[in-house]
Amino acid sequence: MKALHVAMTGVSAALYAVVGILTNMGIVSPAVGVVRFWPAVIVPAIFAVLFGPWVGGTSAAIGIFISDMVQPGHGIALLSLTVGVPSNFAGFYLIGYLSRNKMSMHRIVLALAVGSAVLTGLIGYLFMIEVLTADLAAMFLGVLFISVALVVGVGLWKPEWKNYGLAAVVGLLVGSVIIGVGLWVYSQFLPLPLTGFERNAPVYAIFLWLVWTFATEIPFLVTIVPPIVKVCYKAFPSLVSRPEK
Repeated sequence: MKALHVAMTGVSAALYAVVGILTNMGIVSPAVGVVRFWPAVIVPAIFAVLFGPWVGGTSAAIGIFISDMVQPGHGIALLSLTVGVPSNFAGFYLIGYLSRNKMSMHRIVLALAVGSAVLTGLIGYLFMIEVLTADLAAMFLGVLFISVALVVGVGLWKPEWKNYGLAAVVGLLVGSVIIGVGLWVYSQFLPLPLTGFERNAPVYAIFLWLVWTFATEIPFLVTIVPPIVKVCYKAFPSLVSRPEK
């Protein structure tokens, strides 16, 4: 990594931790807890787009570990290292990588359609087994479809942002899957700081963690990050990356 990238990794990690601690408001996922409300995802996403995947992924991994260790974080180093750190690294690495790759609009729409179908099925499953109420299911679905519509709409209106839109969805979805599966596996061996149960989380908890993480974070990624990055590009034209095939 260049000296600039090392410096920006440190800046992003510090901002991610501080913003996360100040903005989570003590809200965690319903029924199974642990995963916090996390609008701070905009920080490593901005740095991933501006400075590349390694800056985004590494700073997110460091920042989430710091925030987990500081109150009101859970304070369990092993849990952070096995779930929070890898999920954040993978998610924001992908955002930085995919946002710099050239993709056609029809492939982006196809990928969004497949992802939306999968998440809709998961929300429907959680509603059918009565883990989600009708209100929560409707809210999650509304957030999902509005976010996808925004990605497509912005991609058509501002073609230069279409790659970022898909990158945000794919990166967050991968990170959410790692969180869901990782927390479930962890609970089979060690206690989790949950609101409902501590050990042996049921399989459906995977899907609830996944849906909660994705639905509560994607709106911030698709609405706040692009305009901030655009301002940064205008102020520092040298940061503009050339999309790769």
